[in-house]
Amino acid sequence: MALASPQDASPRGTSPATGAPTGRGAPARTRSARTRPGRRRLLTRGSVPYLLIMPAVLGFAVFKAYPIAASFWISLTTGNGEARQYTGLANYRRLLDDPLFWTALKNTALILVVQVPLMLGLALLVALGLNSAKVWLRPLWRLGVFVPSLTGLVAAGVMFSVILNHEAGLLNWVLSLFGIDRVNWLGSPFWARVGVVLVITWHYTGYNAVMYLAGLQGVPKELYEAAMVDGAGPVRRFLSIALPQLRPILLLTVVLSTIGTLQLFDEPYVLTGGGPDNATLTVTMYLYDNGFKYFDFGYASALAYALALIVSVLGILQVRLMGERR
Repeated sequence: MALASPQDASPRGTSPATGAPTGRGAPARTRSARTRPGRRRLLTRGSVPYLLIMPAVLGFAVFKAYPIAASFWISLTTGNGEARQYTGLANYRRLLDDPLFWTALKNTALILVVQVPLMLGLALLVALGLNSAKVWLRPLWRLGVFVPSLTGLVAAGVMFSVILNHEAGLLNWVLSLFGIDRVNWLGSPFWARVGVVLVITWHYTGYNAVMYLAGLQGVPKELYEAAMVDGAGPVRRFLSIALPQLRPILLLTVVLSTIGTLQLFDEPYVLTGGGPDNATLTVTMYLYDNGFKYFDFGYASALAYALALIVSVLGILQVRLMGERR
């Protein structure tokens, strides 16, 4: 009877020389290597959503969050470059005592109070007209109403600077046909504000009208038919059916128009340059002057944060007053 050699006594499934697994034992090692805690997979069902939103988050952090934080730090300093010094709230205290800032804020508020209700009222009337089945070629009229909003702001300002010219302007020529004297649209403080309001109203009325038209077309016709059966007239149907259905869109347009007017820059800059006698100077124009004419970036940043605070407060108040009540 032959004796077994030490090599033959090695465990089944292992190499006699090295003890490494062979045959059926090899897959066991591969499976254990794949499940080791040190080698977790990067792409899992839980990590994929975070990887997908990572580019947007990084873009926001680099191009939005960091500039906002840096601007706030700059608003707490004075000077430029290496001479910049931390001064705390000195720029904000200077802002409260700056008469030119209050003039710019008053001009902006005046344009806001006059222009936004006028523009949105006209947009609602235009939307009601375009929603009527009695209007022929409605797609063509809708296109014509919306086209002004596609015009560049600078191009619109240049165009109206020609139309409102005192000596050879188109508008003064039309007024002269009716025996009305020429109006100094861009040289008088009052008429300069009127000119700015005209440009903004012309540019954005069609945009808001299209939004209102979309809301009106979404109102179920059954509601109108039921109201007509009950004897409700056109005005009553508008006040009781159309207007409540348009409430979310009205809130959206009011908030967006308020924010846009408070940030008004292009139209008065091109038309009047803030004049005459600072009558059309807005907060953003004053911010631009301090930042890029006088290179007082600390004070310009303080103006930006003051404007952001005003916009936030007005936006919250509008949502509270016009939002849905539960």
